[in-house]
Amino acid sequence: MPNPAGPDWPADAVLYQIYPQSYADSDGDGIGDFAGLTARLEYLAWLGVSAVWLTPCFDSPFRDAGYDVQDYLTTAARYGSNEELAKLTDAARRYGIRVVLDLVAGHTSDQHPWFRASADDPADHRYIWSDRAAEGFVASPGRRTGWYRPNFFDCQPALNYGYARQDPAEPWRQPIDAEGPRANRAALRETMTQWLAAGVSGFRVDMASSLVKDDPGFTETGRLWREMRGWLAEGHPDAILLAEWGDPAVSVPMGFHGDFFLHFGGPGDGAALRSLWFNGTGTVDETWPPAACYFDADGAGSMETFVAAWQRTAGALADAPGSGHAILPTANHDLSRLACGPRTGEQLAPAFAFQLTWPSVPAVYYGDEIGMRYVPGLPDKEGSVLGPRYNRAGSRTPMQWDSGPNAGFSTAPADRLYLPVDPAADRPDVAAQRADTGSLLHVVRRLIALRRTHPALGTQGSLEVLNTGYPLVYLRGGRFLVVVNPRREPARFALEQRHVPRTALIAHGVHTDPGGTVHADGFSYAVFEL
Repeated sequence: MPNPAGPDWPADAVLYQIYPQSYADSDGDGIGDFAGLTARLEYLAWLGVSAVWLTPCFDSPFRDAGYDVQDYLTTAARYGSNEELAKLTDAARRYGIRVVLDLVAGHTSDQHPWFRASADDPADHRYIWSDRAAEGFVASPGRRTGWYRPNFFDCQPALNYGYARQDPAEPWRQPIDAEGPRANRAALRETMTQWLAAGVSGFRVDMASSLVKDDPGFTETGRLWREMRGWLAEGHPDAILLAEWGDPAVSVPMGFHGDFFLHFGGPGDGAALRSLWFNGTGTVDETWPPAACYFDADGAGSMETFVAAWQRTAGALADAPGSGHAILPTANHDLSRLACGPRTGEQLAPAFAFQLTWPSVPAVYYGDEIGMRYVPGLPDKEGSVLGPRYNRAGSRTPMQWDSGPNAGFSTAPADRLYLPVDPAADRPDVAAQRADTGSLLHVVRRLIALRRTHPALGTQGSLEVLNTGYPLVYLRGGRFLVVVNPRREPARFALEQRHVPRTALIAHGVHTDPGGTVHADGFSYAVFEL
């Protein structure tokens, strides 16, 4: 059965991800909050952002930065009250900005009242319990004997949405229509209903593929999310569901209005996104095979991996018309920022020129628009460390608003900040770049405005890739030519006569000669009209 048509607004969205504890602190306690974010909405509107996604802001012990939820219906006190979140969504709407919350659907904190009750009651099936020490299960912390299945960290017990396949030898494999799974689906709807009433415009679903266990082909998982989408379409037709799945070709037909290219997921286990940005520094998973990325100064990468993944995705979405979109992020709270390791600020504008003219929905991670850097060497903070070279804290440092104390993030003493501010003397900030029309911030703003002015540069315009080497050259909507050269060495490409451009809409270091050859300086970009 096809998905019901979704709202129109995601097709033209520019999404901006905010890690709320690091964005803007209004009360001087060193942690960002709703009031601080509300005070910065004018900046987001000026930039051209149309929707913000907040990482989890629910009550939590914060052993995994809020992804361990203790109460889905109450905001964490450090951010503010439920009423203050509603004020934020209302103020954002007046600026033309929608607010999307992070929904942790597959697990809770081990401090959630549901789990504490379940750990004492053998008849409770809200979670997955085994009567023996099965692989990956964790010993019960309560009066109930047995072991529970975690979903990520041990402190995050998996909610029971059932198993697609049963096995009499493993009685914890309950069917998807058992009492526990039914209660959890009902609670999921209750949570969404409350926050939609508070003015949010949808949800980004954490670990969206993880709900139904042992589900070959995600058949039952897809049935669950299509059911949720149908429920949303009936009662909340303007709301959306975005997936943390990492494979839009699979997840969007299964009910989501959008999914992100991520550092995991899909046939290449995230190779498509890593082939763009990942330069071997910052957040490093030891299992990732070393490979050059395309947006690297040495110019040793290739766009072939990403373009192949895009073509597969575009084909799947074309077979499910109107159902949803692929989302291309600059970074997120789990992986390196664009400005990481040896990558310099001058290399970032070509990356944005690509991201903001490709036919995916762009997602800008807070601070990337000014070139905030991944900060190495930070201590583990709220579960940030995932491996010997994988510390997510470096991508979660405070937003840099100005050159004052704490970069304008907070009036708290520096030792009370959620995380330290980038200590570099030349760290970028919003105030300086907003005052400089030649800054990265202004380039990003102009590119967003260009995308808005010319819909053919957005999700609906056609794409024809002319060159996947250096420079990258592609045609949007049959009338806009995009040229991007992210390496330090110049590059050139001979155009067919029908592709020779007439007018430069935005250009830095790119020109064409009378014969139709594109000349692209190092770290250059341009959007031309034919």
